[in-house]
Amino acid sequence: MKNLIIAALLLGATFTGGAALADEHEISGNVALTTDYRFRGISQTGRDPAIQGGFDYGHESGLYIGTWASNVSFTEGGTEIDAYAGWGTDLNDNMSLDLGVLYYAYPSDSDADYVEIYGSLGFYGATIGLNYSPEYTYDTGTYFYLYGAYSLPLGENFSLDLNVGLNQFEDDNLDSFLGAADAGKSYIDYSIGVTTSLAGVDLTLAYVGTDISKSDCFGGTKDCEGNAVVTISKSL
Repeated sequence: MKNLIIAALLLGATFTGGAALADEHEISGNVALTTDYRFRGISQTGRDPAIQGGFDYGHESGLYIGTWASNVSFTEGGTEIDAYAGWGTDLNDNMSLDLGVLYYAYPSDSDADYVEIYGSLGFYGATIGLNYSPEYTYDTGTYFYLYGAYSLPLGENFSLDLNVGLNQFEDDNLDSFLGAADAGKSYIDYSIGVTTSLAGVDLTLAYVGTDISKSDCFGGTKDCEGNAVVTISKSL
């Protein structure tokens, strides 16, 4: 799967190199600075800041490929690099569909690498989606992530952003993932935030957390507790 995604990225680079300025092609990028990299509610940086960024190539057919990276604290090399490919389309004026595959890579710790297949449906400012991994990170087995999100416009330059997700593990493998004794099979993550734009820069203030107890969270860390997160991002 990893080799397939890398091949897709190379193929996309070939296309964009020959016709990057054509109307049917689009190349974009993004960069962000956040006070805490939270992934599905859990801090990936020990509640410390992260610098993140990525590039995307899209075709008018709806096909796209991209890559994204961030620093993390739980691997020796401290880097996460994602690669993804998919297809998105508008079903009508108010509904959209997105399907794809995503590979999470940690160059210094290949045991953490994993693949997810994802799909989401957007409608009237809301999104429902499902991610599936046949073998989640650190060999924790089958994993599903079911989530819902909603963005409510507040005037011209503000929005209220809500997200809640169910992280479902195989058997009791959540214990293995967290290093816990009796965490069960699933946990809930959530976030509520406000986003605004100023001079081409997006600013987000969000409260992000999970329902995992401190005693179950990686030996008693605060990485699963709720925390305010400030993110500054810009599209390129």
